Amino acid sequence: MMARLLPSLLAAAGIVAAALLLPALARAQQPAGAEEPPVLLRADSMSYDRELGVVTASGHVEVSRNNQVLLTDHLIYNQRDDLVTATGNVSLLEPEGNVFFADYVELTGDLKNGIVRDIRIILTDGARIAANGGERTDGTVHEMTKGVYSPCNLCSDDPTRPPLWQVKAVKLTQDNQTHDVSYEDAWLEIKGVPVAYTPYFSHPDPTVKKRSGLLPPSFGSSSDLGMVVRVPYFYNISPSEDVTLTPFIASDEGPGLIGDYRRHFQKGKADVTASITQDSESDVRGHIDSQGRFDIDNTWRWGFDAERATDDTYMRRYGFGSPQSLTSRLYTEAFRKRNYFAANTYAFQGLQADDDPGTTPVVLPMLDYRHVGEPGKFGGRTRMDVNVLSLARSEGTDTRRFSVDAGYDIPYTGPLGDVYTLSTSLRGDIYQVNDLEGGDGEDTYNGVSERLIPEIGLNWRFPFVRSEGRIVQIFEPITSMFVSPYGGNPNTIPNEDSQEIEFDDTNLFDSSRFSGLDRVESGPRVNYGVRWAAYGAGGGHTSVLVGQSYRLKKDDTFAEGSGLEDNLSDIVARAQVSPNQYLDLLYRTRLDKEDFAPRRNEFTVSTGPRSLRLSAGYVFFDRQQESEFTDSREEWRSAVSAQINRYWRTTTSVVYDAEEKESRSYDMSLIYEDECLIFDTRLARTFYSDRDLVPSDSIIFRIMFKTLGEFTTTAY
Repeated sequence: MMARLLPSLLAAAGIVAAALLLPALARAQQPAGAEEPPVLLRADSMSYDRELGVVTASGHVEVSRNNQVLLTDHLIYNQRDDLVTATGNVSLLEPEGNVFFADYVELTGDLKNGIVRDIRIILTDGARIAANGGERTDGTVHEMTKGVYSPCNLCSDDPTRPPLWQVKAVKLTQDNQTHDVSYEDAWLEIKGVPVAYTPYFSHPDPTVKKRSGLLPPSFGSSSDLGMVVRVPYFYNISPSEDVTLTPFIASDEGPGLIGDYRRHFQKGKADVTASITQDSESDVRGHIDSQGRFDIDNTWRWGFDAERATDDTYMRRYGFGSPQSLTSRLYTEAFRKRNYFAANTYAFQGLQADDDPGTTPVVLPMLDYRHVGEPGKFGGRTRMDVNVLSLARSEGTDTRRFSVDAGYDIPYTGPLGDVYTLSTSLRGDIYQVNDLEGGDGEDTYNGVSERLIPEIGLNWRFPFVRSEGRIVQIFEPITSMFVSPYGGNPNTIPNEDSQEIEFDDTNLFDSSRFSGLDRVESGPRVNYGVRWAAYGAGGGHTSVLVGQSYRLKKDDTFAEGSGLEDNLSDIVARAQVSPNQYLDLLYRTRLDKEDFAPRRNEFTVSTGPRSLRLSAGYVFFDRQQESEFTDSREEWRSAVSAQINRYWRTTTSVVYDAEEKESRSYDMSLIYEDECLIFDTRLARTFYSDRDLVPSDSIIFRIMFKTLGEFTTTAY
């Protein structure tokens, strides 16, 4: 009989105890008139001593209050003293996500104040804090003695082994209100060995995304700048706006300042980087590199790019990259259905030794409109491109251009799978130029020129498909033919945007190989080639393309060495082999039509697993008139990357100028990375010389303590 009544009596006792305990806990330290938060108590057994006002709960005890959850094996609540005592596997989950563990705690009824023994904390990012004991104040501040902080995982085989790095302190404070973790009399240990001491140190806890304050400084040395020290300060203006100011001092040059400004708007963002310094010759030098992108509505957006430097070599000398030119742009563009419109203005700054600022153009404006029509009854589409350009120089030719190109394309698939595309177009251009050198046999030409170019084209391809086992093969002859009147490129029309011609596999079947609008291909011509490809069921593929072009008459518009200057063009080819994830090979070439000598060669290969990945690249460009490649170029690039183990990896790269038979640069790095630390060592050498730039060596050491910051030293 008693065996049947005992569970009922225990349950009744638990209900009575909970009824007495919950109101007391809820009322604990509540302001007058404040609404009492709900309290949930669960336990395997509970008892209540009415005379002493003590409630005892044991066995899987859980107390939930104010988004806090307290778990323990044994809990005693003293109503008279408003004191909660918990022992055995105590854990407390905070609303912020932090979890506290302890062997023994004494807390007030609202769980906000008290003492804790053998405290351990897991922060929201997985970092850990441990201490002999501590005091909890107002539910937000935890002051601990003999504390340890580390985001590193403990060794699974030997948890008593020190983590990779940790910060120890005589006093450690974790504040949920200010979201700080601060240390007094603190030292940094790596593998249990002390390496640095500070009387005071603090950092934000993981809930802080960004906060104003000093960032870790960086140190370095340079062969021409001397010792360089940078001390950045981050200022958090608002949740969507911040700025980083980095003063720097160079022993052999004057001091300087770098500023980085970032702001996110409701419909866009802006990023600005700028620097200024005064060198040893009292010259003020600096640069700006900024961009902005803003949505006006679902159709329109606008933006800007501002790139400018006080002189040609400043950015390279002071470590802001190695640009060969700078482009500033202000633009707006619109997308709606099958229509696109853009208005651009451009300003350029050349950084090469032979660049002449007087002949560098300013584009104000350039307007583009493009339209593609809906498919008609037979699948045909109309298209139209409109371009308006105004280009001016302080010295040289000024150009204004209006161009319209309208066309119609209709596809057709034959009964045998042969595919045709018939295209027709009519293009008209009007140019107004000033000071065009050599125009129309004159020293300079000023006036208006126009041209009208009708064109008809036919593209044909006939794919043959064969499936055998797990491999599918495609053999496809391809031909494109175009007919247009001869001429179209008089001397009275300047060539601003079509000076660079690169005849290769990517534009073999195009109607025009010119990169811009100022030059057009004319006369009857045919492009032909063949493509073969094989595709495996596992995702591997191999493809080969070979082709050539033929025109009825030579066209002296194409420069000598372009591969298109004669009736019969050079041969272009491409081979790509990627049978699996361990091999990627690409080869592109242009062969002389007479003796098959290479005029251009490009080769890249990457092979091997992640544990040892090898890559190499080769590029050769033959001399071409009226191009930036007026001299031939031959260059090798190679790189090796190895994942030594789970944490260590290394990379090595070399650039070799085969034309000059000398190295251009090399780079070696050794990197360690785990869940709490990144250590990067890099050695680099450059052999470039340009005015006040000289060949240099650099050694970079970068240590990033995750959750604390990054420390960098550089030697040149």
